[in-house]
Amino acid sequence: MFGINHWELLIVLVIALVLFGHRLPSMMRSLGKSVTEFKKGVQGVEEDVETAMRDEPKSRSKSEEKAESRSDD
Repeated sequence: MFGINHWELLIVLVIALVLFGHRLPSMMRSLGKSVTEFKKGVQGVEEDVETAMRDEPKSRSKSEEKAESRSDD
């Protein structure tokens, strides 16, 4: 796994726990909230795109009609 064996990973985790042990729960809580907000944002954008695609009129836009009339001239 990433060129690190299990013992090296364990040592890194122990060092991180010693350095950040008292702040670790609040850091993880903040990270969880950030991920949740990011997912909500992505879901909102997806809903906006789906709504726009669904509500798009079936007829051609005015710019497409103008471009076609120019090419006929």
